[in-house]
Formats: sequence, structure tokens, C-alpha cells
Amino acid sequence: MRGLLALPLLASGALAIWPLPVSYTSGNQVLWIDSNVRIAYSYASTATSAAPVSQISDGQIQAATSAVVSQGPNTNNNTWSSRIVNNAIERTYDTLFNKNFVPWKFHERFSNFEPALTSSSTYISLITLQQNASDPVNIMKPDVGDVDESYTLSMTTGGEVTITAVSSIGLLYGLTTLTQLFYRHGSASGCAYTPLAPVEISDKPLLPWRGLNLDTARTFKPMSDIYAMIDGLSYNKMNRLHWHITDSQSWPLVIPSMPELANKGAYASFQKYSPEDVRAVQEYGALLGVEVAMEIDQPGHTASIGYSHPELIAAFLEQPWQYYALEPPAGTFKLNSTEVPEFLERLFDDLLPRLSPLTSYFHLGGDEVSVNASMLDETVRSNKTAVLQPLLQRFMDRNQDQVRAAGLTPLVWEEQLLTWNLTMPKDTIIQTWLSDESKLAVVEQGYRALVGNYDFWYLDCGHGQWLDFYPGASSRQAWPYEDYCSPRHNWRVIYSLDPLAGVPENLQHLVLGGEVHIWSEQTDTVNLHQMVWPRACAAGEVLWSGAKDASGRNRSQITASPRLSEMRERLVARGIKAEPIQV
Repeated sequence: MRGLLALPLLASGALAIWPLPVSYTSGNQVLWIDSNVRIAYSYASTATSAAPVSQISDGQIQAATSAVVSQGPNTNNNTWSSRIVNNAIERTYDTLFNKNFVPWKFHERFSNFEPALTSSSTYISLITLQQNASDPVNIMKPDVGDVDESYTLSMTTGGEVTITAVSSIGLLYGLTTLTQLFYRHGSASGCAYTPLAPVEISDKPLLPWRGLNLDTARTFKPMSDIYAMIDGLSYNKMNRLHWHITDSQSWPLVIPSMPELANKGAYASFQKYSPEDVRAVQEYGALLGVEVAMEIDQPGHTASIGYSHPELIAAFLEQPWQYYALEPPAGTFKLNSTEVPEFLERLFDDLLPRLSPLTSYFHLGGDEVSVNASMLDETVRSNKTAVLQPLLQRFMDRNQDQVRAAGLTPLVWEEQLLTWNLTMPKDTIIQTWLSDESKLAVVEQGYRALVGNYDFWYLDCGHGQWLDFYPGASSRQAWPYEDYCSPRHNWRVIYSLDPLAGVPENLQHLVLGGEVHIWSEQTDTVNLHQMVWPRACAAGEVLWSGAKDASGRNRSQITASPRLSEMRERLVARGIKAEPIQV
């Protein structure tokens, strides 16, 4: 018999929402909802105290874009605000009536847990959305802190639902929470029910950057996977997709002025992302409150450029690769070449103006720079830090200047600051991954930090080595062939990381949030979503709700487990193949 420290609890509806709201009370009265429910949207503006109410029903969804408008000083902003709200409304209908689930798993077996639908049952007939301020003009590409993501939700026993928010994104999150209160009925088709009325919720995030880093270079991910990933992020109130789009293994990104990069650097002609694809991903994210920050990793992790421009890459495909890179294939930019900055100028001149309308950020990479590769760089011929550091500083200065000229804020990996001691503008966002101590070292220098300790928040860990070993000493030394970050980090480990732990209170404002990471040596379209979900939800709740409860203690996995199990079912109902976390 297997011993258990604690059995998973059956889900309680009163605790079903993920991530956990700041304040939440509920009752035990049943309400019903069907596709005849109307949604009324009213908004405040800087010009008037309130605007007329627009009403939408399921049959009016196709006309919603013209029916719901927003007032404010910027026409383009108004368009985006309207699109965000209308998309949220359409998504709410779709979730409630097409992507819902029967919660039989969370009740005693063969129990009669579903309420009876009778002629006297109370229906929700109207959902009122009240936006109390105009959206910022950059609602489709907000800087950290620009958007108030808070909301309140009230549902009475009489069937009245009111969601209030300062922004369209707050309304999106309020509607997302509303869908998590309702279940599909096993026999009453076309409607859903909640056993929780009345409900009062007040909610807002603890940290403003709540993201996932998706690697599409080591293995290609089709557009459908990226859309589904954004949908899952938004449903967990996560708001950043870090798109690690190129690496040494492949260059799938089409640059129209430099077609040779993808033509020679992609794995195959059908595994490329066109400018139209990139724009579509950005737009899909913006409508769901998920800003896309693209990364072109450099100066390392650039071997794929060598297939089209071998003159730019030192140690290109050199063996033994272990001497020149952290993983194969080897290849890094030549740090003292005059051709490299010319190449990057052309690359960024093409790419950045196309990204900037829908993002405020660009990731310049900077991790795992190999010093030995520069021994084969005819412009350097040294692996000494004293020689390489000023070259890296010049390299970073040039890149930062061009990124900022495009109106974007740069992100870099922690090594650029903590290993190479580069000087960068203080608004540079430093992405930490090696330890909790890294986070503290970053903020102590006055920089803004993202957390993502690989011992906690790397989702690819624990699958063993993907490399082969020769028989004999090499194989014996590697046995039992664990990967560098084993063991696998289950959701409880992810849930246990506190982004603010060890950071003095006066520096905590510099911790913007964090990201979970799915590197893709052993992850492709077949197993991507099982690898990410629902474990990424655990990080989402930590970033939204905080790692500690009101009494200052770490949040209990005993009470989180049933809520996470329910969120898993909701993701599956959305077509996301999230893995189970309990029997």
C-alpha cells in the first residue's frame, strides 16, 4: 500500500477560481445561464462621466464590433478597446456553452450532484460590464504598470451580474472569472449552472509581468500551438508570451530583406514564420491581454545564421562542440567583426518597425556566451574575459541603441549584468534564471528583474539527456543520463517559488514578475501542451495572487490542488491537452 501524507480534496466550488482572487465570498444558491443572456457594456471617458449602454446577446455577436464602442482621446486606442471587449464577450459565450465541462470528477462517484432544472429555476438574464476609465492609448502594447488589471464581480441570487473595471483588460479578466463559476449540465443542453450564488469578488494582480517563454527554434511550433498557448495564458490571467524564436538549431523567422536567413536556417521550407504570422500572433495576444516579446538570442546561440552567413559566425559547427558551446551546434557572432554590426543593423531595421506597433519590448538574449569560441574568431583570438568584456559592451551598446530607437525597451539574460558586468540603462529588464541570488543581485544594482529560477520554473527538466554517449567511460560517467536540471519540477515545486523571497521591501518594486520556460530539445507539437499545462498555472497563481497567504505563510498545496485540478479540466475543455495532476 502506498502511503500518502495528504489525500487530494474534492473540489469545492467556493474555491474553484484560478488564480485565487484577492477577496472572494460565495453562497450555495443555484443560478442558470443560457445563450439568451444579454451583456451590457458601459464605459466612462475623460470627456463624459458615462457613455450609453450597448447590449449584446449571443445572436448579436457577429455585429458586436460595431455595437460596442469606447470613448477616449485616441482613435486607434478606441478601436483596440472595442476589439478587446467584444472579443472577451464572444469568448465568454464560447466558454460557457461550447468549452465547459461536467464536474463529475469532483463529486462522490455515482452521486446525484447536479441541480434540477425546473420551470421556477432562476436564470441570469443580464451581465453588466462597467468600465470606469478610458484605456491608455497603448492598451495593445502596454509598458509595465500602464494598465490597471483589477476588476470586481458581483452576482446576486436574483441573477444580476455586474463586472466593473478600470480597463478593458480588467473586464476581460472579470469575464474569465465569471466563466469559472459555471459548469456544463450533463442533461440540460444549451445552458450552464453555478451552485455558488451570491458571489462577491475583488481582484487584482500582485505582479505586472506574468509570462511564459516559448522556444520555437529547437523544434518548430505551428501557429495553432502558439494561439492555444496564448489562450491558455490569458485564461490563467498571464499577460506575456516571450517568443524565443531563433537559436543555434534553426532560424525559422522570415526577414523579407534577408530571405537567406530562413531559406537556409530553417529546418524545412514549411517550418517558417512569415511577417504575417508574427503580426497575427501579436494581434491574437493583444486581444487577450497577452503581449508578445520576441527574442533574438545573441551573440551566442547563433549557429543557424552560419548556414547563410558563415563569415559572421565563430566556431561554426566546430567539434568537439562541448568546448565551444553549452549544447550543439557550436557557433557565435564574431565580436570584433565590422560585418556583424552591419548585419544586425539591417536585420533590426527590417524587424523592429514591424514588431513595435504591438509590443513595447524586445529581448536581446545574451546568455551562455562561450569564451572558447572566440579563440577561433580571427577578429579576437582570445578567451580572456579582459579582452572579451569591452567587445561585449560595445556589442550590447549598439544593439540597445537600435532597439531603443525603435521605441522598444530591451530585455537581456542575467549573464550580461552579473557575469560580464556590462553597463546598461537602468530601465533594461534583466531576466534571471540561474538562482534566487541572481534576482537579489540584479535589484541591488537598481535594475528591474524577472524571476524564473531553473530549479523551479523550467518546464523541460527531468526528461533525461537528449544527447548520446559513447560506450565506456563517457557513458558510465553520464549514467543514469539525467539532464542538467533534473528532476522534473512538478506543480508543487513551481508553486513553492516566491518571486519576492529574500528581496528587501524597499527593492521589491523592481521585481516585475517572472516567466516559466519551456525549452524544446524534447518538446514539439505532440507533447507541448502536456509539458506546459497545468504546471504553468502554478506559476500564474504565484505571480497573480502571491506565494503567501494573508497570514504570511506559503500557500497550501492541499487547498490549491483541487482548484488546479478543476483548472486542468477547463483547459482540456478549451482543447488544450493539459496533463492530469492527481487520481
